Amino acid sequence: ATLAASRLRRWSVVPTLANAGLGLWGLAYVALATPFEAPPVTFALLVMIAGVALIWPGRAERTAEPSGTTQIGAASEPGAWERLFTPPHLAISISAAIVATVLALLFISPAVDAARFPVSDFVVIVVALAAAGSLRPAAIYAALLAAFGAVAGTWSLTALSGVLAYLDPSFAGSPPEIVVPGRTAMLTAMTLSALFILLGGFVLARRPAGDRQFAALWAGIAAVVPNALLAMSFVMTGSLAFDLPHGLAAFAGGIFLLGLVEWLYRRSPGAGDADVDGGLLALGSFGLFVIGLHAWTDGLVTTLAIALLGAGYSFATRLRSWPVLPWVTVAGAVVILARIAWEPTIVGPGNLGTTPVFNALLPGYGIPALLLVVLAYLLRAWPDLRVRNLLQALASLFVLLTLAILVRHAMNRGVLDSSVPTLGEQAIYTLLAIGASGIFMTLDGRSPSPVFRYGGMALGVLSMLSVLGAHLVGLNPYVSGELLGSVPFFDLLLIGYLLPAIGYFGLAWYARGRRPLPYVVALAVSGAILAFAWATLSVRRFWQGQNVADWKGFLQGETYTYSVVWLVLGVLLLVAGSRLDAKSIRIASAVLVFVAVLKVFLVDMSNLEGFLRALSFIGLGAVLIGIGLFYQKILSGSAGNAGEGARRA
Repeated sequence: ATLAASRLRRWSVVPTLANAGLGLWGLAYVALATPFEAPPVTFALLVMIAGVALIWPGRAERTAEPSGTTQIGAASEPGAWERLFTPPHLAISISAAIVATVLALLFISPAVDAARFPVSDFVVIVVALAAAGSLRPAAIYAALLAAFGAVAGTWSLTALSGVLAYLDPSFAGSPPEIVVPGRTAMLTAMTLSALFILLGGFVLARRPAGDRQFAALWAGIAAVVPNALLAMSFVMTGSLAFDLPHGLAAFAGGIFLLGLVEWLYRRSPGAGDADVDGGLLALGSFGLFVIGLHAWTDGLVTTLAIALLGAGYSFATRLRSWPVLPWVTVAGAVVILARIAWEPTIVGPGNLGTTPVFNALLPGYGIPALLLVVLAYLLRAWPDLRVRNLLQALASLFVLLTLAILVRHAMNRGVLDSSVPTLGEQAIYTLLAIGASGIFMTLDGRSPSPVFRYGGMALGVLSMLSVLGAHLVGLNPYVSGELLGSVPFFDLLLIGYLLPAIGYFGLAWYARGRRPLPYVVALAVSGAILAFAWATLSVRRFWQGQNVADWKGFLQGETYTYSVVWLVLGVLLLVAGSRLDAKSIRIASAVLVFVAVLKVFLVDMSNLEGFLRALSFIGLGAVLIGIGLFYQKILSGSAGNAGEGARRA
């Protein structure tokens, strides 16, 4: 009666106060009556929802557009969204939606005492509110609050189904009347999921041309709400081994959403609004399929099924040109990464086995990586550059992750844990990063991409940081005391220092002219540092044996040998820098010779005696004279070439 009178007089305050009064009456009754009966309050709320949807404000629309807005072109989007969320007579519709949502959630709250658990009343109110919100854009807040009420209410029901008594001991003593049977909670979630999907289809089927934002919002609701409801229901009330009902509900919902996407594109071929609505629905279908796969499969099968499912959307680009399809593949890769973070062994530590390479990790990590590599290649000409870059980045990440996890498994005898890696294991990671950086450089030359360019440089920088932090400090055998092995040269120093040094030198040479000069110099310097560490530790191994730990001290012959080796290494770097015309290598040579000079004057003078001290200074002088003559020859040669060029000019 109040809403009818308000429509005649076009009141806004009076119907808002009436809605609030109805809410206060329902709140007082539910809170104070012991036990309360839900049907009278439910009936009153349904009358209020119907009155607001059909009587006042009902079909009332804004009479004039806000100044400065237009309905043509992309520039109208902000104004259109603002109009959607500021409908006429907003106070009336939003007050009714808040009252209905609060009381519906209060019905199923354990804080109140009901004559019977009113789950059906909760469902009826939420569905009525959602139906009212699907009629027209002016009721947008009814749709949003119905979605919120469905998710919050399902969480409450599934949490009270007995699972929390297991997760939290404080719930173990809860009175029986607040514990909802798991079957009831599951059916509630499935019913609400189906109804929100149907209402979303109803809105998209009757969408007027000017309500694209309203349709997009409902497409999002139809995609998100069923995923949230079924996921909560499956996790809290389902069987994690095999759950037929949740799997059927999820797959049925996903197929319906995909069918809705197909219908949208057939109805509006080439329309931009179909891309938004269809994209949201396609992502929602993928989420439901993922829930279904988790309900029906486990372990390695689930991971591979999700990888194939995500790849299937991109393979479908051969049949449909929907822009969202590659993005679904990206979402699938993110889901697999989440599963890997949750269980890196894929099948559980007890089922993994200790066989290197040929174990569950190879297909669990390798097949998703292979699929992403294939898709990145197939979609190399896809119009959307962003998703192409993402697929390339994800393919690169999965390949590196596969190699790293197989190395980790093999080097730790089949155990995947958070223990600190050995120098050999860390060296393999460094070599993989160096190799991947070179591969990215090659791919960038053939098919220019920011992923290959900056990803390769990022890998190079990360590997250089690992050298400084691990090879030289944390895992250095001089610090850790790790044994080097019984065979000289072919030992831990070879893989830990010499091979990465050669790799950095090769990468620096390959990067010349292809990457910025500071990056190339950093690679060359990293190689020189590792070569210096290898030579130094090799000297210590020669004098001390397999164990080169610091507690063993230094011998006089060992101290002298360091000076000789450093000077020889400096000369070799000088020759290499001159041959390759690499200024960075010549600078590294100069630094190394300077360090050797300081050692001779500061260390050898105080620690060596007799012949070795004299030999150290004589050798240093001879090397410095030779270096001076070498540079004199280089400078004279440069001057001669310059004079010859001037005469020819």
